[in-house]
Amino acid sequence: MALKRNFSVGLFGSIWSALLGLAVVPLYIKYLGTEAYGLIGFFATTQALLQLLDLGLSPTINREVARCSATNKMQEARSLLHTLSIVYWGMAFVIGLVILVLAPLIATHWLQARALPTATITQALMLMGLVVACRWPVGLYMGALMGMQRVALSSMINTAFGTLSSLGTVAILILVSPTIKAFFIWQACVGVCYALIMHFVAWRVVEGKHEKRNFSLDDLKRIWKFTAGMSSLAITGVLLIQIDKVVLSKLLSLESFGHYVLAGVVANSLYILLTPLFNAIYPRMTALVASGEIDKLESLYKAGTRLFLSVFFPLVLTGAFYSQDLLYIWTRDVNLAENTAIVCSLLLLGTGLNGAMHFPFALQLAYGNTKIPLTITSVLIVTLVPLIFVLTLHYGARGGAFAWLLLNISYLLFGTWLTHRKLLIGQGWSWLTNCVGLQLLTSLAVISLGWFLTHEATSYFYNLMWGTCFMLSSITINYMLMPSEIKSKFELWYKYKTITPS
Repeated sequence: MALKRNFSVGLFGSIWSALLGLAVVPLYIKYLGTEAYGLIGFFATTQALLQLLDLGLSPTINREVARCSATNKMQEARSLLHTLSIVYWGMAFVIGLVILVLAPLIATHWLQARALPTATITQALMLMGLVVACRWPVGLYMGALMGMQRVALSSMINTAFGTLSSLGTVAILILVSPTIKAFFIWQACVGVCYALIMHFVAWRVVEGKHEKRNFSLDDLKRIWKFTAGMSSLAITGVLLIQIDKVVLSKLLSLESFGHYVLAGVVANSLYILLTPLFNAIYPRMTALVASGEIDKLESLYKAGTRLFLSVFFPLVLTGAFYSQDLLYIWTRDVNLAENTAIVCSLLLLGTGLNGAMHFPFALQLAYGNTKIPLTITSVLIVTLVPLIFVLTLHYGARGGAFAWLLLNISYLLFGTWLTHRKLLIGQGWSWLTNCVGLQLLTSLAVISLGWFLTHEATSYFYNLMWGTCFMLSSITINYMLMPSEIKSKFELWYKYKTITPS
């Protein structure tokens, strides 16, 4: 019951947040301009890169709280949370200070602005530092709630503050000041309130009684091995995901970079499904590993993958084939839709394959094995980062997007092979062909054939209507092709609001 509730509420929150985000982007562009929106994209990239400084502590608290909850050792979890809170707030101050100092240099020597004055960009960058610092501790408290399998509560808070952030920003731009400075001031105010509320809620959830707590080096020593692995994994992972944006932010104008960011917004909307999925299955898998229920773990891993991808792949491929139609309906700008469509399709396909690997990644972390994902990302960096640079330098935005697709094809194949050499040994080929490949090929056949037979160049609404029909047909066919035992588990899960793996 908890798994379904966590996924359902998390899914609702993600859908609402994503729809809200998609709705406000045209308003941001309208009131701030494409160049200023490129600056917002640079802010998002900076936030992602700064996750390197998380040092693996957020997923560590998630895993440790889940483990302590399953083994009734919550005092140990509370002590760790207190210690890491001190670390996080200290890091928030340092991050804000460093960005404040570097802002003039970045504005002058890195960003390629044409319309925005350098002084305005410098002020915006300084405010970015304040926003990042205010939001920094949120990841720790969210990790604690995830570990307690209180994903629904975390999602509701995140949705509330996401709504306040987006709608409040629009109100500020319309009623107070349509400037990038006003944008970041409001984001900073919301960030402070968000961090304080998450602090209060996390402690209410994990604290059973009042007890004296002190900063504990022993807690840090106990988790250092897993944290070090997660930190290394975070560094390599961020490099893989963000290197294209870093290069493009230097080589392209802010306006062109804003177009790339726009395509990225569409591709990242897939995390509407991926984020609540991972937040639900990771603590559940951790608990099953801790209790030694490997049969249930394997059942959740295989059946969950197949059920999820039966819906996910049709959605991804529909977006990829009908990207120009989606972009036009969203922005009502024909030229923008035409220029961004190919980039958007490539990013969607790459993110879709990346999404399939959320199950193996959750499995690796549930076992506390950071060596496998670290090896995977390290190999991909060595082999594919040069390709990213070459393609981006020669083909710009399309080259960066194509590199992202190649990256995730390699990730799917190599990552599956390496994972199942160590975990659930012997299940790799079965998982790749039956749980991933069949859903992908079936969806590709249905949607590509439908696009070929019905697509018309400028009939955007007509095309999208047919695309939706083909997507639903693909989902239905995927479900019909599933083994009866998976269907029965899904029907029981839906009927009794629980999953009972065999």
